[in-house]
Amino acid sequence: MVFWLTTFICGSMIRGYDHLIWLVSELGVKGSKTQYIFTVGLLLSAVLNIVFVIGLWKYCIKNRLSRIPVLFLSMYSFIAGPAIFPMPLPQHNIAGLPFILIILSPVTALLLWRKNTKINTIALVSLAFVGLGFLTLFPDILHDYMGMKQRFLYIGWTIWSVGLSYVCRKSQSEPVISM
Repeated sequence: MVFWLTTFICGSMIRGYDHLIWLVSELGVKGSKTQYIFTVGLLLSAVLNIVFVIGLWKYCIKNRLSRIPVLFLSMYSFIAGPAIFPMPLPQHNIAGLPFILIILSPVTALLLWRKNTKINTIALVSLAFVGLGFLTLFPDILHDYMGMKQRFLYIGWTIWSVGLSYVCRKSQSEPVISM
């Protein structure tokens, strides 16, 4: 939620900013009035993701589940890279590259936690949005809406993280995911 709050606060501070058109990173451009708010928000998101991953990791150990999906979910913490190296620095795109590996979290969960229908549903919905996010690789498709295409990736990650959190918290005393 910190990521989304940061995005909307920074977007509201930039005259003419359109979430459907502009990229998220444009909110933290070096020298912009929102650079430091954006940086703090993304760094906080990365730290909170690490806390979430640690909790989920412990949950998996307790319930004897594969931790591979959790390992891939930890890749979201690489969102700190683009925060530390704002646009237009050349390191900006490289620093956050491992972030894209989060797509493997719901994929591996579908394979390794396949007996849980709630997790499967969340993973499939998440993957549908992430798949739409890959439209960013095709600039001729919806070329005027790069911001919208990019946000599909973040929506997919949000659905996956919030869904996992909900299902795991709901079943704190008993395993929710079985192999």
